[in-house]
Amino acid sequence: MKFVILDTETTGAEEKDRICQLAFIVAQPQLVGTVTEEVYEDFCKPPLPISYGAMAVHHITNEMVEKKPPCTETEAYERLEELNVEENIMVIQNAPFDLGMLKKEGFELKMELIDTLRCLRHLYPELESHGLQYVRYAFGIYRSEKDEAKSLGLKIRAHDALGDVLVLKLLLDLLLAEHSAKELVELTQKPITYKLFTFGKYKGEEIVEVARKDPGYIEWMLSKKEGEEGLDEDWRQTLEGALEIAEDEAVWLFPFGKYKGQSIEEIALHDIGYLKWSLENMDRLSDGIKRAIRKVLE
Repeated sequence: MKFVILDTETTGAEEKDRICQLAFIVAQPQLVGTVTEEVYEDFCKPPLPISYGAMAVHHITNEMVEKKPPCTETEAYERLEELNVEENIMVIQNAPFDLGMLKKEGFELKMELIDTLRCLRHLYPELESHGLQYVRYAFGIYRSEKDEAKSLGLKIRAHDALGDVLVLKLLLDLLLAEHSAKELVELTQKPITYKLFTFGKYKGEEIVEVARKDPGYIEWMLSKKEGEEGLDEDWRQTLEGALEIAEDEAVWLFPFGKYKGQSIEEIALHDIGYLKWSLENMDRLSDGIKRAIRKVLE
């Protein structure tokens, strides 16, 4: 079994985004951590220009890739295809992005997968950030990366695919010191349940508490389409779970009309007829509000 520790740099053209640099380290597991066997780093000419925004991040210009082969014709891509077998493990930080880029080049993953971003979110939920550069400093990886690079004859460049791969390799070594590769693969597949909001008007507050005091906000978040900011599969299951936990204590506020901002219970005390009427005549009421009204009317 080998670890294929990978990163890409891309053109930054959103949905049309394509790879302009592919880099990975092939590492063999050992008693403690891993040992590097192969290193690949290739620039490639994408089918569209590199955006200025992307250049500002990774400093790869269109002139640098003008005479390079397409991604699929690079030595790195060809070797990646050879390594793409079930007994090997792909290691990526934020795997959906890089795998999405590789899929545009015709690559379909057959290896098992370790997404270090998901593993970090499971194992270190208290961290302010789980980004690679943040943990590079938080875990002290920066102290050993120069020696590691020197031993491999590599030159570290900021915001470079190979530089990030080297950091990722050292991060993997740290994770493997306490967890087996099998455990990390399982954590990658396991849903993440968040405790605190990391965005929006309730940033920093416990999600279950928000579900108790403002379930309408949670319901509104769940109405957002898949892929919108903050709502991946993990956030969706987290918010759905929070609503279930808080259901008996949730305070539903009427969202519009003459009683806008008042709780269903408050309205029921002085105008229960309005609630009956709204249930029958207001199509805009959400499912959560409707359940709350029916509960009061029982």
